[in-house]
Amino acid sequence: MRVLLDTCAIVWAVSDPAELSDAVRTQLTAPETEVFVSPISCAELACLVARGRIKLDRHWKLWFRHFVALNGWRPIAIDLDIVEEAYSLPDRFHPDPADRILVATARMHRLTLVSADGKILGYPHVDSLW
Repeated sequence: MRVLLDTCAIVWAVSDPAELSDAVRTQLTAPETEVFVSPISCAELACLVARGRIKLDRHWKLWFRHFVALNGWRPIAIDLDIVEEAYSLPDRFHPDPADRILVATARMHRLTLVSADGKILGYPHVDSLW
């Protein structure tokens, strides 16, 4: 399976794997699973740190790069096609730009989006896992 981690899934996979569902933990440890991340998650992480909603053991830039490399996760660039898809999603989807980018990335690259967000899990136009 090819999966895209949302920001919370990244943080929990690194800092508190018990917060992940059993299905997600199983999938992330399966040898055939390819794991991808979006740069938008790095931006969200920076915002969480700036607002004091999360504390990291190092600067957010170093934290993100370190754990992406350590886990062998593959970043997917945000390009014009993804932005266009993010703002052309079928049916109604909530306006959060980061979630739109994540959903669009998953759709464009045929990835399963790993998320605990009910808005994403309830959106029928993206494969999701929790």
